[in-house]
Amino acid sequence: MTARSTAHEPATRIGAPDPEAPPLVLASKSPSRRDMLVSAGVPVTIQAAGVDEDEIKASMRHAGASAEEVAESLAEVKAQRISPYHPGALVLGADQMLECDGIWYDKPSSREQAGEHLRALSGRTHRLIVTAVLVKDGTRIWHQTDSAELMVRPLSEDFIAGYLDAVGDAALGSVGGYQLEGLGAQLFARVRGDYFTVLGLPLLPLLEQLRNHKVVKR
Repeated sequence: MTARSTAHEPATRIGAPDPEAPPLVLASKSPSRRDMLVSAGVPVTIQAAGVDEDEIKASMRHAGASAEEVAESLAEVKAQRISPYHPGALVLGADQMLECDGIWYDKPSSREQAGEHLRALSGRTHRLIVTAVLVKDGTRIWHQTDSAELMVRPLSEDFIAGYLDAVGDAALGSVGGYQLEGLGAQLFARVRGDYFTVLGLPLLPLLEQLRNHKVVKR
């Protein structure tokens, strides 16, 4: 499988790593993933990978891949693209897929599309699938796939409009056009699964791996 790449973003370091531990590099521009790691006290360098996600998704969908397989492939591609720039580092790639009745929903490209996504999910149950992959010197050393099930309550047009007014461009930063945090909690009737999985990382299993590598203390 090949994919067209785009320019990588410059690296940004947050926190001071243990000198005996390998550096951790997050190959993602996701604010949610960055904030989860930083809030959990994980020293991390941020360098987003330039990956044509749409091309990979379309190719794998044509080949009959599952949402889980796509999330895993995208997470690894991101990590592998950045790994050569950071010899000896642990490079973390991650991806999240939203699937509802066999349809995959990406991040909306406009407020109008975010509204369309919320209308499509209204009154229905969907799944969020997230995979994280750790790569070191081009070799995958760990991965974890988790999923959560979310039921969106029936949403009125007034609520959708008010929600999009309140969150603004943040609606464009997540698959489905929503965040569970803050006002987004009002979108849902039920959520089954790990909170961090919904936010975009299997954080607790990842932290255990990082403890194994002395990135965070045991």
